[in-house]
Amino acid sequence: FPRIAELALQASRDGKYTLASVANGDVGDFSHYLLGPDGNWKQLTQFRDQIKAAHFGRDNALYLLSRADAPRGKVLRLPLDTPELANARMIVPASEAVIQQIVPMADALYVGDLLGGPSQIRRFGLDGKGDKIIPIPKISAVSEMEALEDNSLLFRDVSYTEPAAWFHVVGDAAPVKTALVNTSPVSFADIEVTREFATSKDGTKVPLNIVRKKGTKLDGNNPTLLYGYGGYSISMSPSFDFTRRLWFDRGGVFVVANIRGGGEFGEEWHKAGNLTKKQNVFDDFAAAAEYLIKQKYTRSEKLSILGGSNGGLLMCALITQQPDLMRAVVSAVGIYDMLRVELAPNGAFNVTEFGTVKDPEQFTALYAY
Repeated sequence: FPRIAELALQASRDGKYTLASVANGDVGDFSHYLLGPDGNWKQLTQFRDQIKAAHFGRDNALYLLSRADAPRGKVLRLPLDTPELANARMIVPASEAVIQQIVPMADALYVGDLLGGPSQIRRFGLDGKGDKIIPIPKISAVSEMEALEDNSLLFRDVSYTEPAAWFHVVGDAAPVKTALVNTSPVSFADIEVTREFATSKDGTKVPLNIVRKKGTKLDGNNPTLLYGYGGYSISMSPSFDFTRRLWFDRGGVFVVANIRGGGEFGEEWHKAGNLTKKQNVFDDFAAAAEYLIKQKYTRSEKLSILGGSNGGLLMCALITQQPDLMRAVVSAVGIYDMLRVELAPNGAFNVTEFGTVKDPEQFTALYAY
């Protein structure tokens, strides 16, 4: 294993097989090893095979989420009696949706997708046919999906205006909210969410999730908080925080930008914002700020920006490159000294995302910002 490997184990329902998933640092590449009834480990996939997830089915097969020649993902089925990746058959082809989760059942496969930030759930037969979309709340995020013994599905859904709740799905029927819910001490009934698009420096359309009180006037006078991250293929999906009520009650607008570097539109979106292309992340976020000003949600004197860790690097880049764009900046646990961060213990895990000074081209990109 590489020095920065991280391991996860799972077992088949009958206990005859164990699967080891090995992560190569934090960049999202995995290899997989299978321990079978003969007591021997067998390597199924290598990092270059681009298999991002694997789950045991109830039909003596492994279901694989692959990004090989499919940056937004496809699903393969691999029989356990012939466990060679070459024997895997595609059952769900790539589409506009970014596949994030796969849950095989006895008679169906549920697929959790990302649509630029918000989520979608699809149900297929085990042969990949009979595609049906499960209706879920609008502009919401499905963070978890779990198969139950009776062949039904539980999923956890959250939005900007509704706290997280578990929903129950039988077949392709409409989901039913269960008693497993988070509650909020305050109501968000007067809050609305819209998705709009800013245009980045190179013409790329960047989604913005704009959360505000209904009836907010677009006169440039609203204090606005713009949040971003842009890295590691981590997507900024809808989330709920009741303390935002304090911001809305003071006339505030809250905005989350789905900038490049994240995984909102698949691995291409991620790769367009890492290593030597990191400047795209900063340009996207600046474009989001400029859009909010142009559309009179706010003005520079009333605009604040927020980010942490990799998002802290984003904050520092905006301070450095466009200090007049905003009035206030909050940077949590940021990464700033990009020419030395890889020397720190945790910094070694970040080389796959930011690059290294040992590579001339990557050094040039790091030094430039």
